[in-house]
Amino acid sequence: MPVFSGELSMEKSFGFPKIEHLCLRTDVEALFTSGSRASSVYPLRAVYRLVDYDGKGPKVKVLLSVSKRCFKHAVDRNRAKRQLREAYRHHKDILREALPENTALHIGFLWLSNKPVKSAVVEERLVKLMQNVGDKLLKEQEKNNNE
Repeated sequence: MPVFSGELSMEKSFGFPKIEHLCLRTDVEALFTSGSRASSVYPLRAVYRLVDYDGKGPKVKVLLSVSKRCFKHAVDRNRAKRQLREAYRHHKDILREALPENTALHIGFLWLSNKPVKSAVVEERLVKLMQNVGDKLLKEQEKNNNE
């Protein structure tokens, strides 16, 4: 198994290594405070925040969350998280391509539904959600360039 060195290659990667996970408490708290933006496509919600990119590590860090309030049984929560991970893995380049230079993205995907959803639907909605976020990032970049 290849080791992720932190350098970003231009080839398409379908992995989701630990370095791409949003884990630090300070980063997670910052993601859910003011200055963050959100977008929803049922049964998912994305909360995201742009941060400065110093050239080290991945440009996109992801948090996946399925509430115990939505699914009482761990089996169901784990399945939903697995569906999110798999869908993100296959389409993560959507977000990377939309990011401006010297900018990184912290994004959290939250599960809203209290019923299981088929994997194909989860993937379709996650792609739509990531495209919405990407479009918003591109519009914001154009707005900043025009000023």
